[in-house]
Amino acid sequence: MAVGTASAGSLPIFENYQQLAHRHAPVFIRDVLANFCQDSLTAAAAADELGLSRSRLYALATAYRRARARKLGAVWTPGRSGGNHAAPWPQPVLALLTKRLVCSPPCSYSFVASEALRLHNFKLDRAQVRRWALANALAHAVPPKKVLAAVRRWQRHRIGELWQLDASPHRWFPNSKFSFPMLNMLDDCSRLFTGSKIYERELLLSYFDFLPAAFLAHGRPLQLYVDYHSIFFNHDPDALTQLGWALRFYDISLSYAPTPQAKGKVEREHQFWQGRLPPYFASEKITDLAVANRHIDELRAHHNACEIHRELRQTPHRAWEQARKEKRSALRPAPRCPWWDFVWSIRTTLKIGTDGRVPIGTQRLRLEKPPGTKVVLCLHPDGHHSVLAAPPDAQQKPTLLFTDRPR
Repeated sequence: MAVGTASAGSLPIFENYQQLAHRHAPVFIRDVLANFCQDSLTAAAAADELGLSRSRLYALATAYRRARARKLGAVWTPGRSGGNHAAPWPQPVLALLTKRLVCSPPCSYSFVASEALRLHNFKLDRAQVRRWALANALAHAVPPKKVLAAVRRWQRHRIGELWQLDASPHRWFPNSKFSFPMLNMLDDCSRLFTGSKIYERELLLSYFDFLPAAFLAHGRPLQLYVDYHSIFFNHDPDALTQLGWALRFYDISLSYAPTPQAKGKVEREHQFWQGRLPPYFASEKITDLAVANRHIDELRAHHNACEIHRELRQTPHRAWEQARKEKRSALRPAPRCPWWDFVWSIRTTLKIGTDGRVPIGTQRLRLEKPPGTKVVLCLHPDGHHSVLAAPPDAQQKPTLLFTDRPR
């Protein structure tokens, strides 16, 4: 279906002049307009005579002057000009608007307009949805006005120079008593959402699942902008956390924000999802994490490609591609590294027991190594285990002794 333009349900630009013609004879309308054009009648008096607002009077007078310029003033009538002659909105679009606005909490008008474009390729703007909601008794309560930031925050010049990363616990699902953390990450230059996913808990394994997927999809940034969470920050200046070590292995640094306000862009991303996902999940009756994350992927892709950022005045994807064309990119591709799966895992050093076995999960399994030999047990984000003969080393290749990864 081609993209449609829409004004159905919106306020008309002019009054319906057919109704005006029913109230007044054409000769009377022409006489009032002639007197107005000759300045013998004020705008207020002429508008009052015709029962029009002043703005609509000026529009009608303009049409009358054009007719006079063509020597048609004596026979000119308002005719069918003005009013709302746009085609009605398609029924599936109206059904979608109702579905998104009747849920509790209701979806925002901007999100409803975005959904009409995403699901039906029908273009609306926020104001049109709002006017339709007002006309159909589905309008939101007026929210309190937000205090705007005093200054515009800085941004990086190159894509991939800095990605902001943070977690946001929230009650995402309808009637849920539990808050689940959502990991969010965006490129500081283009505002492209490079990752958004909800997890049961904010664990190291959650980040080991989240980050490599984003790097494979978009490339490796120079830095991640994070807070002082223990997953990222170690009070020993000579030591790295496991996540910090994994990032360093692939030449990605951590930069620490002194306050939550310093990460304003990703904090606003949290607000973006908190405003959209709860009503969306309520509307679609989604309560499962796996299903929710599939929908988030679709919504994130649509936002990146189709929604204009208010500061950049273009979509994040367009800003991203523009930076690429202008060679403003610090991104590096994800490497084809044999250690990739093992670096993004929780590693524990074990000694093979006197019986030649090591504990793996709830079992003790035999390995073809002498007792007392040190090995590395890896717990992967999907729950399977691997055993390596040595920890990851860029100068060597991994020696895999055991894995219970399903084939």
